Amino acid sequence: MFSNGQKIFALLFFIVFAIVIGYTYRKDLKLHKRFYAGSIWVLIAFISFILLISAIKFFFK
Repeated sequence: MFSNGQKIFALLFFIVFAIVIGYTYRKDLKLHKRFYAGSIWVLIAFISFILLISAIKFFFK
């Protein structure tokens, strides 16, 4: 389906992309802590909402 060259390119692209994203995140860590201090609660609320919808769908099926 994919040639060896395409597979190698995809692997190298993924590795370089992950390194760049990690470097950028570490560089901006102070800003993240300052401006997004309570964002974990938004994530928890969102996941809880999705789980609630899934539970309702499962029980009323």
